[in-house]
Amino acid sequence: MKILHTMLRVGNLDHSVAFYTEVLGMQELSRKDYPHGEFTLVFLGYGPKETHPTLELTYNWGVDSYDLGNGYGHVALEVDDLYGTCDSIREKGGKITREPGPMKGSDYSIAFCEDPDGYKIELIEKLP
Repeated sequence: MKILHTMLRVGNLDHSVAFYTEVLGMQELSRKDYPHGEFTLVFLGYGPKETHPTLELTYNWGVDSYDLGNGYGHVALEVDDLYGTCDSIREKGGKITREPGPMKGSDYSIAFCEDPDGYKIELIEKLP
């Protein structure tokens, strides 16, 4: 078995795709409208679906926001340069919600940012 994708429901597909591609550097891998179901699916990632896990953004036509509830945690991304990545996210208009720094009781540093719908993205600095 392998992880294929993580799905997030989004209220503004264009804003969300721009965040994940322009701010976090993912590539749009596929997009398909489902007129009978009134939704659009966009798959994003850092490599082909066949070899890399992806992020599925689901836009339900006419729904512009969701209650995230208290069950969602975060999506985690490994980065080479945590501080540089956070600076880049800020420069591109992204929101850092936890400044980069060591995680309590661990050997690595983390930060958090937030996408346009309020989903948390954990940034974990790659260990040497």
